[in-house]
Amino acid sequence: MLAKDRRDQLLAIIRQRGFASLPELVSQLEVSESTVRRDLELLEEGGSAKRTHGGVFYTGDTPQFPHFRDRQSSEWDKKQAIAERMAELVDDGDTVLLDGGSTTYEVARLLVGRPLQVVTNSMPVANLLASNTNIDLVILGGYVHSRSGTTMGPYAKNMLQQINVRKAILSVAAINEDGLYNSNVMQVETQQAMIAAADEVAIVADSTKFGHRSLAHVCELGEIEKMVVDDELSSEWRERMQRAGVDLQIAAGTHGAAPAASTDSETGNKT
Repeated sequence: MLAKDRRDQLLAIIRQRGFASLPELVSQLEVSESTVRRDLELLEEGGSAKRTHGGVFYTGDTPQFPHFRDRQSSEWDKKQAIAERMAELVDDGDTVLLDGGSTTYEVARLLVGRPLQVVTNSMPVANLLASNTNIDLVILGGYVHSRSGTTMGPYAKNMLQQINVRKAILSVAAINEDGLYNSNVMQVETQQAMIAAADEVAIVADSTKFGHRSLAHVCELGEIEKMVVDDELSSEWRERMQRAGVDLQIAAGTHGAAPAASTDSETGNKT
C-alpha cells in the first residue's frame, strides 16, 4: 500500500470513530507501530489528529455547515492564533462553555483530550468532543440554526439558567465603542444567557471585527472580563478595551511574533 493511501485510510478510521487506540490502528492497517506513529505525526502536524496517551483523536476539518464553509478562509491565520492563545488560558478541570463560532470551534480542537467539563450549543463542537473520555460534555437543546449548527432560543436559555460555568468563550460579529454585536437576534438572546451563567466571559475576535456594528447588541464592553485578539489590533482599540476594564490578550501574529504580554486592566502594568 502506498504511504498516501495508508494515511488516507488511517484518517478515515479516526474520522469515523473519533478516537482510535494505537494497537487498533496497527492491527487494522497491518503495519508496524513505528509506521503508524510516523503517519500520526504527519496528520497531527496537518491539524487532522491529536495524539494522546494510548491513541489519537480526530481534530480534522469542520463540518460543512454554511457558517463554517463561508468563513473558512476569512482571516483564518488570525483565528487559529487566537484559538491557540485562548486554549492556553483554559485550565485542566475547568468548566467551559463554547458557543458556535468558527473561532470557538478552533478552540475546541485544541481542547481535545484535556480533562474538562464542556457545555456547548454547537453541534460541530459536540460532535468533535463526544468521543473524548476525558471531557464531560453537556449539549444545550433548542431550535437548531441550520447555517451554523447551533441551538438557540427559549429551551437553550432555560437550560443555561440552571447551570454555572467557570469560563464562557464566545464569538461575535462586530465590536464598537457601544459593545459587542451579533447578526442573529435569537443567537444574541442565547449568548446573553451564556454571559449570565458564567463566572468569566472571554471573547475571541479577530481585529477586523472592531469598529463595526451588527444587527443585535449582545452586551457592553465592560460586561466581559477577557478578550483574545490578534496583534493587528490598533493601539487606539487596545487602549479603549483596557479603559473598559477588559483583560486584553494578544495572540501570536501571522509573521511569527511571540505573544504580547497582557495588560492588567486595573493598573495598566504588563503581566
